[in-house]
Amino acid sequence: MTKKDQNSVEDSKRGKPLAAYPSHGPEMESARAGGKVGEALEGTIAFRVVGALRDDIVSMVLKPGDVISESDIAARYGVSRQPVREAFIRLAQQGLLLIRPKRATVVKKISPDGVRQSRFIRESIEVEIIRRVATEPGPEIGQILDDLIADQEAASSANDSRRFHKLDELFHRTLARLAGVEYAWQLIDDHKMQLDRVRYLTLGVSSSQRAIAEHKQIVKAVSQGDVVAAEAAMRAHLARAEVLLSQTIEDFPDYFE
Repeated sequence: MTKKDQNSVEDSKRGKPLAAYPSHGPEMESARAGGKVGEALEGTIAFRVVGALRDDIVSMVLKPGDVISESDIAARYGVSRQPVREAFIRLAQQGLLLIRPKRATVVKKISPDGVRQSRFIRESIEVEIIRRVATEPGPEIGQILDDLIADQEAASSANDSRRFHKLDELFHRTLARLAGVEYAWQLIDDHKMQLDRVRYLTLGVSSSQRAIAEHKQIVKAVSQGDVVAAEAAMRAHLARAEVLLSQTIEDFPDYFE
């Protein structure tokens, strides 16, 4: 993370208004995937708090080891403590918070094993997704994906890491939609948060440009209907997580368990 990125993170600690996090949309899918808790939260203020707080944790606005309280987070988002309490429970279930009764709640440190398991789950599902897309690529698929990559290039040029991360998510989510298995992306999204935190720490200009190049290889293979090449490109793209993990543990040892 560059000095500029770090300053941007510090500036954002005031938090976005909760209205900036819609009750529907890609960034809220993980909250929906929580069984009875998710069902109870959907459409509520707590549902929005889950999305907002998760976003702040993944993007390192709230760092591993940071101590937070219901009152602080309630003030941050302009809500009462009850929806924050519900959001804390949900995020603890997702492995992002450690709730200690009668003591402070802590942003959990990153689990290297959790990162590796996240990558395993993601690769297992996404390789099958890309196989389906490449098997019968429609004429519009190449243009849809090229447009997403153009947006990624604009975000990378602007050194807007947060926007690039969202657009990267949208690229992979769109592949799931094109494969007709968008719910599969929701499953991935609910299990990849540890991996996302590592990716965010390493998401500089050079890293985003490499990701874009890898996305282009995926799109090229899909457009040509080359299933073998598409699967190989996706595996290579996701395999970089292991390199990123080693690099991040070395650069930010205090952030890991």
